[in-house]
Amino acid sequence: MKILLLGKNGQVGWELQRALAPLGELIALDRLGSNGMTGDLADAEGLARTVRATAPDVIVNAAAYTAVDKAESDIATAEAINAFAPGVLANEAKALGALLVHYSTDYVFAGDGQNAWREDDVTGPLGVYGRTKLEGEQAIARTGCRSLVFRTSWVYASRGGNFAKTILRLASERDSLSVIEDQIGAPTGADLIADVTAHAIARSGDSVGARGVYHLAASGHTSWYAYAQFVLASAARAGVELKVAPEALSPIPSSVYKTAARRPANSRLDTTKFRDAFGLVLPPWQTGVARMLTEILDR
Repeated sequence: MKILLLGKNGQVGWELQRALAPLGELIALDRLGSNGMTGDLADAEGLARTVRATAPDVIVNAAAYTAVDKAESDIATAEAINAFAPGVLANEAKALGALLVHYSTDYVFAGDGQNAWREDDVTGPLGVYGRTKLEGEQAIARTGCRSLVFRTSWVYASRGGNFAKTILRLASERDSLSVIEDQIGAPTGADLIADVTAHAIARSGDSVGARGVYHLAASGHTSWYAYAQFVLASAARAGVELKVAPEALSPIPSSVYKTAARRPANSRLDTTKFRDAFGLVLPPWQTGVARMLTEILDR
Protein backbone atom coordinates (compact mmCIF):
# COMPACT_ATOMS: atom_id res chain seq x y z
CA MET A 1 0.00 0.00 0.00
CA LYS A 2 1.31 3.45 -0.94
CA ILE A 3 0.10 6.35 1.21
CA LEU A 4 0.46 10.06 0.46
CA LEU A 5 0.29 12.15 3.64
CA LEU A 6 -0.20 15.91 3.46
CA GLY A 7 0.43 18.19 6.43
CA LYS A 8 3.10 15.99 7.97
CA ASN A 9 4.31 18.60 10.48
CA GLY A 10 0.97 19.53 11.98
CA GLN A 11 -0.23 18.06 15.26
CA VAL A 12 -2.17 15.22 13.64
CA GLY A 13 0.20 14.90 10.70
CA TRP A 14 3.20 14.37 12.97
CA GLU A 15 1.46 11.50 14.75
CA LEU A 16 0.23 10.09 11.45
CA GLN A 17 3.82 9.67 10.25
CA ARG A 18 4.27 7.18 13.09
CA ALA A 19 0.86 5.51 12.87
CA LEU A 20 0.79 5.04 9.09
CA ALA A 21 4.35 3.78 8.64
CA PRO A 22 3.50 0.10 9.32
CA LEU A 23 0.85 0.08 6.60
CA GLY A 24 3.23 0.38 3.65
CA GLU A 25 5.19 2.96 1.69
CA LEU A 26 4.60 6.42 3.18
CA ILE A 27 5.25 9.64 1.27
CA ALA A 28 4.89 12.48 3.78
CA LEU A 29 4.87 16.10 2.64
CA ASP A 30 4.63 19.48 4.30
CA ARG A 31 3.65 22.70 2.57
CA LEU A 32 7.07 23.11 0.92
CA GLY A 33 7.22 19.54 -0.35
CA SER A 34 10.32 17.97 -1.91
CA ASN A 35 11.67 16.50 -5.16
CA GLY A 36 9.29 18.53 -7.29
CA MET A 37 6.27 17.53 -5.21
CA THR A 38 4.18 19.92 -3.13
CA GLY A 39 1.94 19.61 -0.11
CA ASP A 40 0.74 23.20 -0.41
CA LEU A 41 -3.06 23.08 -0.46
CA ALA A 42 -3.15 26.61 -1.85
CA ASP A 43 -1.40 25.34 -5.00
CA ALA A 44 -4.20 23.39 -6.67
CA GLU A 45 -2.31 22.56 -9.87
CA GLY A 46 0.82 21.49 -8.00
CA LEU A 47 -1.28 19.39 -5.66
CA ALA A 48 -2.94 17.57 -8.55
CA ARG A 49 0.44 16.95 -10.22
CA THR A 50 1.83 15.56 -6.97
CA VAL A 51 -1.01 13.08 -6.59
CA ARG A 52 -0.65 11.93 -10.18
CA ALA A 53 3.12 11.57 -9.85
CA THR A 54 2.93 9.51 -6.66
CA ALA A 55 -0.17 7.48 -7.64
CA PRO A 56 -1.01 6.54 -4.04
CA ASP A 57 -3.52 3.96 -2.91
CA VAL A 58 -4.51 6.25 -0.03
CA ILE A 59 -4.36 10.04 0.33
CA VAL A 60 -4.45 11.35 3.89
CA ASN A 61 -5.03 15.09 4.13
CA ALA A 62 -4.00 16.36 7.55
CA ALA A 63 -3.34 19.89 6.28
CA ALA A 64 -5.81 22.74 6.77
CA TYR A 65 -6.20 26.44 7.40
CA THR A 66 -6.86 26.42 11.16
CA ALA A 67 -6.40 30.07 12.18
CA VAL A 68 -10.04 30.48 13.20
CA ASP A 69 -9.96 34.21 13.93
CA LYS A 70 -7.63 35.15 11.07
CA ALA A 71 -9.93 33.35 8.63
CA GLU A 72 -12.56 36.04 9.20
CA SER A 73 -10.38 38.50 7.28
CA ASP A 74 -8.25 36.08 5.20
CA ILE A 75 -11.25 34.55 3.49
CA ALA A 76 -9.69 33.78 0.11
CA THR A 77 -6.85 31.74 1.61
CA ALA A 78 -9.18 29.83 3.92
CA GLU A 79 -11.44 29.00 0.99
CA ALA A 80 -8.56 27.86 -1.21
CA ILE A 81 -7.12 25.53 1.44
CA ASN A 82 -10.21 24.30 3.27
CA ALA A 83 -12.90 24.36 0.60
CA PHE A 84 -11.28 24.05 -2.86
CA ALA A 85 -8.24 21.83 -2.23
CA PRO A 86 -10.23 18.90 -0.77
CA GLY A 87 -12.23 18.80 -4.00
CA VAL A 88 -9.00 18.70 -6.01
CA LEU A 89 -7.73 15.79 -3.91
CA ALA A 90 -11.06 14.01 -4.22
CA ASN A 91 -11.10 14.31 -8.01
CA GLU A 92 -7.58 12.92 -8.22
CA ALA A 93 -8.45 10.13 -5.78
CA LYS A 94 -11.44 9.16 -7.88
CA ALA A 95 -9.34 9.06 -11.05
CA LEU A 96 -6.85 6.74 -9.34
CA GLY A 97 -9.41 4.66 -7.47
CA ALA A 98 -7.66 5.74 -4.27
CA LEU A 99 -9.12 6.24 -0.80
CA LEU A 100 -9.14 9.84 0.49
CA VAL A 101 -8.99 10.43 4.24
CA HIS A 102 -9.78 13.99 5.28
CA TYR A 103 -10.28 15.76 8.62
CA SER A 104 -13.06 18.21 9.40
CA THR A 105 -14.35 19.87 12.54
CA ASP A 106 -17.15 20.42 15.03
CA TYR A 107 -17.19 24.02 13.77
CA VAL A 108 -19.48 22.92 10.93
CA PHE A 109 -22.29 23.06 13.53
CA ALA A 110 -23.88 26.12 15.11
CA GLY A 111 -23.16 24.72 18.57
CA ASP A 112 -26.59 25.24 20.08
CA GLY A 113 -28.44 22.83 22.37
CA GLN A 114 -27.07 20.21 24.76
CA ASN A 115 -27.13 17.02 22.70
CA ALA A 116 -24.10 15.47 21.02
CA TRP A 117 -24.10 16.16 17.28
CA ARG A 118 -24.75 13.27 14.91
CA GLU A 119 -23.31 13.09 11.42
CA ASP A 120 -26.71 13.70 9.80
CA ASP A 121 -27.66 16.70 11.96
CA VAL A 122 -28.24 20.03 10.24
CA THR A 123 -25.03 22.04 9.95
CA GLY A 124 -24.76 25.77 10.56
CA PRO A 125 -21.21 27.12 10.85
CA LEU A 126 -20.78 30.39 12.74
CA GLY A 127 -17.76 31.71 10.86
CA VAL A 128 -15.47 31.44 7.85
CA TYR A 129 -13.40 28.57 9.24
CA GLY A 130 -16.41 26.35 9.87
CA ARG A 131 -18.03 27.32 6.57
CA THR A 132 -14.95 26.53 4.51
CA LYS A 133 -14.41 23.21 6.28
CA LEU A 134 -18.03 22.27 5.53
CA GLU A 135 -17.58 23.28 1.90
CA GLY A 136 -14.53 21.01 1.77
CA GLU A 137 -16.66 18.10 2.99
CA GLN A 138 -19.28 18.87 0.36
CA ALA A 139 -16.68 19.10 -2.42
CA ILE A 140 -15.43 15.63 -1.53
CA ALA A 141 -18.95 14.20 -1.45
CA ARG A 142 -19.80 15.65 -4.88
CA THR A 143 -16.98 13.71 -6.56
CA GLY A 144 -18.26 10.35 -5.34
CA CYS A 145 -14.72 9.20 -4.57
CA ARG A 146 -13.97 6.60 -1.88
CA SER A 147 -13.56 8.76 1.20
CA LEU A 148 -13.48 8.89 4.96
CA VAL A 149 -14.09 12.30 6.51
CA PHE A 150 -13.42 12.48 10.25
CA ARG A 151 -14.86 15.43 12.16
CA THR A 152 -12.76 16.07 15.27
CA SER A 153 -12.85 18.57 18.12
CA TRP A 154 -10.53 20.24 20.63
CA VAL A 155 -7.43 18.58 19.17
CA TYR A 156 -4.20 18.71 21.18
CA ALA A 157 -0.73 17.13 21.12
CA SER A 158 2.29 17.17 23.39
CA ARG A 159 4.32 18.53 20.48
CA GLY A 160 3.86 22.24 19.84
CA GLY A 161 1.52 24.62 21.63
CA ASN A 162 -1.74 23.57 23.23
CA PHE A 163 -4.33 24.67 25.77
CA ALA A 164 -2.75 22.74 28.65
CA LYS A 165 0.66 24.31 28.12
CA THR A 166 -0.88 27.77 27.98
CA ILE A 167 -2.79 27.20 31.21
CA LEU A 168 0.32 25.89 32.97
CA ARG A 169 2.33 28.90 31.86
CA LEU A 170 -0.31 31.43 32.86
CA ALA A 171 -0.92 29.75 36.22
CA SER A 172 2.78 30.02 37.00
CA GLU A 173 2.99 33.67 35.96
CA ARG A 174 -0.26 35.30 37.11
CA ASP A 175 -1.93 35.75 40.47
CA SER A 176 -5.39 35.03 39.03
CA LEU A 177 -6.76 33.27 35.99
CA SER A 178 -10.19 33.16 34.31
CA VAL A 179 -11.32 30.44 31.89
CA ILE A 180 -14.45 30.07 29.75
CA GLU A 181 -17.01 27.68 31.23
CA ASP A 182 -19.88 27.72 28.70
CA GLN A 183 -18.17 25.97 25.78
CA ILE A 184 -18.40 22.17 26.01
CA GLY A 185 -16.43 19.54 24.11
CA ALA A 186 -14.03 16.61 24.35
CA PRO A 187 -10.26 17.21 24.28
CA THR A 188 -8.99 14.73 21.69
CA GLY A 189 -5.36 13.72 21.28
CA ALA A 190 -3.65 13.83 17.90
CA ASP A 191 -2.13 10.45 18.76
CA LEU A 192 -5.59 8.92 19.20
CA ILE A 193 -6.77 10.41 15.90
CA ALA A 194 -3.71 9.06 14.10
CA ASP A 195 -3.96 5.57 15.57
CA VAL A 196 -7.63 5.07 14.77
CA THR A 197 -7.08 6.54 11.30
CA ALA A 198 -4.48 3.86 10.63
CA HIS A 199 -6.89 1.22 11.88
CA ALA A 200 -9.66 2.54 9.63
CA ILE A 201 -7.37 2.53 6.60
CA ALA A 202 -6.20 -1.00 7.34
CA ARG A 203 -9.84 -2.11 7.46
CA SER A 204 -10.87 -0.13 4.38
CA GLY A 205 -10.49 -3.18 2.16
CA ASP A 206 -12.90 -5.35 4.15
CA SER A 207 -15.25 -2.54 5.29
CA VAL A 208 -16.74 -1.59 1.95
CA GLY A 209 -19.64 0.20 3.59
CA ALA A 210 -17.41 2.25 5.88
CA ARG A 211 -17.34 5.43 3.81
CA GLY A 212 -18.51 8.99 4.34
CA VAL A 213 -18.50 11.30 7.35
CA TYR A 214 -17.74 10.10 10.89
CA HIS A 215 -17.38 11.87 14.21
CA LEU A 216 -14.10 11.10 15.91
CA ALA A 217 -13.45 12.40 19.43
CA ALA A 218 -12.49 11.10 22.84
CA SER A 219 -15.41 10.00 24.98
CA GLY A 220 -17.03 12.19 27.60
CA HIS A 221 -17.13 15.97 27.60
CA THR A 222 -15.97 18.93 29.65
CA SER A 223 -15.73 22.73 29.60
CA TRP A 224 -12.56 24.73 29.07
CA TYR A 225 -12.84 25.72 32.73
CA ALA A 226 -13.05 22.13 34.00
CA TYR A 227 -10.33 21.12 31.53
CA ALA A 228 -8.05 23.78 33.03
CA GLN A 229 -8.85 22.57 36.54
CA PHE A 230 -7.90 19.03 35.52
CA VAL A 231 -4.60 20.28 34.08
CA LEU A 232 -3.67 22.31 37.15
CA ALA A 233 -4.67 19.55 39.57
CA SER A 234 -2.47 17.11 37.65
CA ALA A 235 0.43 19.56 37.70
CA ALA A 236 0.02 20.19 41.43
CA ARG A 237 0.16 16.45 42.13
CA ALA A 238 3.35 16.30 40.05
CA GLY A 239 4.94 18.95 42.28
CA VAL A 240 4.77 21.85 39.83
CA GLU A 241 4.79 25.24 41.57
CA LEU A 242 1.73 27.27 40.60
CA LYS A 243 0.58 30.74 41.58
CA VAL A 244 -3.02 29.82 40.76
CA ALA A 245 -4.42 26.66 42.35
CA PRO A 246 -7.10 24.63 40.53
CA GLU A 247 -9.80 25.77 42.97
CA ALA A 248 -8.77 29.41 42.48
CA LEU A 249 -9.65 29.47 38.79
CA SER A 250 -12.49 31.84 37.91
CA PRO A 251 -15.17 30.65 35.45
CA ILE A 252 -16.35 33.21 32.90
CA PRO A 253 -18.87 33.19 30.02
CA SER A 254 -17.75 33.37 26.39
CA SER A 255 -19.28 36.83 26.11
CA VAL A 256 -16.49 38.21 28.28
CA TYR A 257 -13.74 36.95 25.97
CA LYS A 258 -14.13 38.70 22.62
CA THR A 259 -12.79 37.03 19.48
CA ALA A 260 -13.09 37.79 15.77
CA ALA A 261 -14.89 34.47 15.16
CA ARG A 262 -17.68 32.99 17.23
CA ARG A 263 -17.03 29.57 18.76
CA PRO A 264 -19.71 26.87 19.04
CA ALA A 265 -20.88 26.50 22.64
CA ASN A 266 -21.79 22.85 22.18
CA SER A 267 -19.02 20.84 20.52
CA ARG A 268 -20.17 17.43 21.73
CA LEU A 269 -19.85 14.85 18.95
CA ASP A 270 -21.78 11.58 18.91
CA THR A 271 -19.24 8.89 17.92
CA THR A 272 -21.66 5.93 17.79
CA LYS A 273 -21.42 5.61 14.01
CA PHE A 274 -17.63 5.55 14.11
CA ARG A 275 -17.43 3.02 16.93
CA ASP A 276 -19.94 0.71 15.26
CA ALA A 277 -18.27 0.89 11.85
CA PHE A 278 -14.71 0.26 12.99
CA GLY A 279 -15.20 -1.73 16.18
CA LEU A 280 -13.11 0.63 18.30
CA VAL A 281 -13.39 1.99 21.83
CA LEU A 282 -12.65 5.71 22.16
CA PRO A 283 -11.16 6.29 25.64
CA PRO A 284 -12.26 9.06 28.02
CA TRP A 285 -10.72 12.45 27.31
CA GLN A 286 -9.03 12.38 30.73
CA THR A 287 -6.92 9.36 29.72
CA GLY A 288 -5.26 11.11 26.80
CA VAL A 289 -4.83 14.43 28.58
CA ALA A 290 -3.22 12.74 31.59
CA ARG A 291 -0.76 10.96 29.29
CA MET A 292 0.06 14.18 27.46
CA LEU A 293 0.62 15.99 30.78
CA THR A 294 2.99 13.26 31.93
CA GLU A 295 5.03 13.84 28.78
CA ILE A 296 5.27 17.62 29.03
CA LEU A 297 5.74 17.76 32.83
CA ASP A 298 8.60 15.25 32.71
CA ARG A 299 10.58 17.33 30.20
